Parts: sequence; C-alpha cells; structure tokens
Amino acid sequence: MDILHLVDRLEELFNKSHAIPLTHNVIVDEDKFLDIIDQMRISVPEEVKKAQEVFTKKDRVMAQAQEEANRTLALARDKADDLIDKEALVSDAKRRADQIVEQARVEAENIKAGADNYAQESLLNLEHAMEQLLTQVRNGIQLLEEKHPSVEEPKPQL
Repeated sequence: MDILHLVDRLEELFNKSHAIPLTHNVIVDEDKFLDIIDQMRISVPEEVKKAQEVFTKKDRVMAQAQEEANRTLALARDKADDLIDKEALVSDAKRRADQIVEQARVEAENIKAGADNYAQESLLNLEHAMEQLLTQVRNGIQLLEEKHPSVEEPKPQL
C-alpha cells in the first residue's frame, strides 16, 4: 500500500476525531489508529525498497551514461586526432608538392638559360668561322684579281 495513502487516512482519522473542549487534544479511535500505524510499518519497508531500487537503477543508468559519454568522447578525440593527422599529412604533401614545382621551375629556367647560352655561343662561333671563311674567300678573289685583272665578274643568269 502507498505510504502517502496511509498518511492521508491517518489525517482523515484525526479530522474525524472528537475534540476535547478547552484543550488541543482529540479523542481518536485507538483500533483504527493502530491499524493504520501497522499498515504504515508494513508499507514503509516496501517504500524504502522501492526507493532503494530507484536509487540503484539511477546509479546504474548514470554509470552507463557516464561510460557511454566516455566512449563517445574517446571516439571523438580519436576522430579529431585522425583529422589532425590527415590535415598535417595533406599540408606536408602540399608543401612538398610546392617545393617540387618550385625546384622544377628553377631547373627549367636554368636549362633554358643554359640552352640559350649554348645557342648564342654556337652562333657566335659560327659567325666567327664564317667571317674567317668570308675573309679567306675575299683574299682569294683579291689575289686572283691581282693576277688576272681583265676577268670580269660573272653575271648571274636569270
């Protein structure tokens, strides 16, 4: 039986009791009063057991909730660590890729500059060789003209 119901019955018994004039005392039906008290004694241990069960369940639910919260927090930390690791890996890869691209650009510029220098040097050598050859040809023509002054230059035919 519910302990609050028994308290209500006890209060009702008190309210129905006869007041003793000029005092704060009342006359209560002893049998009914003791019967309610006995029922309360029986009911209180049941109520205490129920309360203990509720506290036990509460403690169990709280422990489970704490365990679940700890597990969720650990998973979140692991995921965050993974994301940080991946972000660091991506950042390192990007930085390395940028270094490779920059190194390739510098090497390409160096190769291009080297090729330009080689081409210029080769052309200058060719120019010098041609100037020498042209000088030899002119000297040869001049020498022949000095030996045979009457020979006219051939006219190109069209």
